[in-house]
Amino acid sequence: MTSARASARSDDPGLLAPGWAGSPTASATADTAYLQALLDAEAALTRAQAALDLAPAEAAAAVTAAADAGRFDVRSLAERARAGGNPVIPLVADLTKAVGEEHGPYVHRGATSQDIMDTATMLVAVRALDLILTDLDRTERALARLAAEHRDTAMPGRTLTQHAVPTTFGLKAAGWRSLVLDARDRARAVRDGLPAQLGGAAGTLAAFSAYGAQDPRALTAAFARELGLRGPLLPWHTLRTPIADLAGCLAFAAGALGKVAVDVLVLGRTEIAEVTEGSGGGSSAMPHKANPVRSTLIAAAARRAPQLAATLYGSLAAEEERPAGAWHAEWEPLRDLLRLVGGAARDAAELAEGLRVNADTMREHLGLTHGLVVAERLSAELAPVLGRARAKELLSELAGRTYAEGCSLRELLAEQPELKATNLDLDLDDLTDPARYTGSAGTLTDRALERR
Repeated sequence: MTSARASARSDDPGLLAPGWAGSPTASATADTAYLQALLDAEAALTRAQAALDLAPAEAAAAVTAAADAGRFDVRSLAERARAGGNPVIPLVADLTKAVGEEHGPYVHRGATSQDIMDTATMLVAVRALDLILTDLDRTERALARLAAEHRDTAMPGRTLTQHAVPTTFGLKAAGWRSLVLDARDRARAVRDGLPAQLGGAAGTLAAFSAYGAQDPRALTAAFARELGLRGPLLPWHTLRTPIADLAGCLAFAAGALGKVAVDVLVLGRTEIAEVTEGSGGGSSAMPHKANPVRSTLIAAAARRAPQLAATLYGSLAAEEERPAGAWHAEWEPLRDLLRLVGGAARDAAELAEGLRVNADTMREHLGLTHGLVVAERLSAELAPVLGRARAKELLSELAGRTYAEGCSLRELLAEQPELKATNLDLDLDDLTDPARYTGSAGTLTDRALERR
């Protein structure tokens, strides 16, 4: 073992990554955290062997005591990893030296580097997902409050960038929450299913039998129990389902949070201003600006995540019993994904908890089309009276006049002789009130909030 030096100095603090810098997940995926996971895997392997009388209890205690990341030089390990292509090889040498001559032979006994690296990756992923899930829970709770509070807050529904028909902000927030819950459920299921890895040189467990294991599968199960991971059905050196599952749930979470972010970015534009981030960021050149920084960083993460996931999916094509390159290609993009989603989840929680909803502005914007936002309703109401074709023709004609003459649709309808001739008692105030044409938005919101 090399001299123990503080490794925080060598960790990437995220100067170019404000989306995840300083987040709980940043610490959980740092080099020191990864190193500790590698050491945890090594110690657990020796303890599992000791539990099955394949190693002395004293050896298990010695390896566990030595498996402290603070005693190892991360920078040295990283530099020496180049010789063998992974950091486990120099780490085993240093850990063996730290344990001492008597118990050193029980370090890493029977395992291959990928066993330890894959298992450590699962530990890092579980620990990071725990943190991500905490922030997803914060986010969904804040969105639930917004949805309930604004259940009946009418606002323009927008399709293809234009006003369509009225909706409610409560339904929009409930939709955001639904996506966050989908992300939570996927991440939770993946976290709970992540397996340990133990297969030996070519996934046959042969070395463990050579060292006296009567049933190497029992050793795999004991190893997984020591770490709180699932026991794998088979060694998965080239069966990369766990990595693909992580890629999918993390990319989905980034996209789900990205949907919230891009909606806030649109609704928070100066000329729209229907929502406002609770604490905007400043500009280096324009002192009047309060930039939507939380939403911006989440949106950036959502744009990067799919490409990182694609690399991980590409590594499914891993040749033979242990691959050259496919496994190695996973490490950085998976850590980047964990960091991106961890930062986005943190920012989403802060965004949702601090979001300010400008209900008066939403109501004002419902009038921007001079009443045409309820044209769909009027078409349905007038079709039985005038006939479907005539109702559509009339509303199309009046739509042009609202802008040309600066009148509201309600005013123009009130002047129509053919409507007066029907002697129908049409309540034009009701029919043209956008707040009274939100359909089932309220009950849909209620239904969505029943989900836990």
